[in-house]
Amino acid sequence: MSFNIHHGADDDDDLDLAAIARDIRASGADIIGLQEVDRHKPRSDFVDQSAWLARHLGMYFAYGANVDRPPKKGQTKRRQYGTAVLSKYKIVSSRNYLLRNVRYDKDPSQQRGLLETVIDLGGVQLRFYNTHLDHRRAEQRRQQIKQVVAIAGASDLPAVLAGDFNTIPGTPEMHQVTTRFLDAFAERGQDAAYSFPSEHPSRRIDYILASGRFQVHGASVIDTDSSDHRPVVADLTLLVPHFATSTPLVGPPPVWF
Repeated sequence: MSFNIHHGADDDDDLDLAAIARDIRASGADIIGLQEVDRHKPRSDFVDQSAWLARHLGMYFAYGANVDRPPKKGQTKRRQYGTAVLSKYKIVSSRNYLLRNVRYDKDPSQQRGLLETVIDLGGVQLRFYNTHLDHRRAEQRRQQIKQVVAIAGASDLPAVLAGDFNTIPGTPEMHQVTTRFLDAFAERGQDAAYSFPSEHPSRRIDYILASGRFQVHGASVIDTDSSDHRPVVADLTLLVPHFATSTPLVGPPPVWF
């Protein structure tokens, strides 16, 4: 799953993180990339949202802070904003890469990042990447996507790249990605699987992409208004090679992203 949770608030900015948890649980997703995740911020009641969701869903988690500010007066924990990965499988390691951020004098951009996790699928490892790219300028996104492709494209493991790319299919910046990664929705002929805005979706800007030996069995957009985006899910099977031994290596069961 890829889900921009809008700090747990719907399109009217009504905060309800429990509704986000219900949508994730109902989807059956095993590995989830979340964008716009708060930690200890006043607008979200100072909750560590990734830890809260992981606890309520019984999952492992990793967090990448792209914006990091000192505590508010009377508070002790730093205010952070970024991305997170939730997983039913153990997260072996994680690393957050800060992406290119041009300091524009007018209407400055927000710092963005790429969160990399290594997940153990019962003896087979996967790199799962989660990102949220700039929404203001295509030139900024192109630079950020170049970094994303350089990092994720060099993975020595099968890789899934998910996130809010803030651009539609067919743009020059998305072409950089789809020449290296399989687009799960395009593979299913679903380029019109719109995810934003949640009330009347008119754009596909949320993606699940894969690099390696994967089969795509399905892809869908979940109809919900718990955020200003609708979550997208893909049913992927990672094909593990069977070696000519007396005990064939059997791959893990299908994994929902």
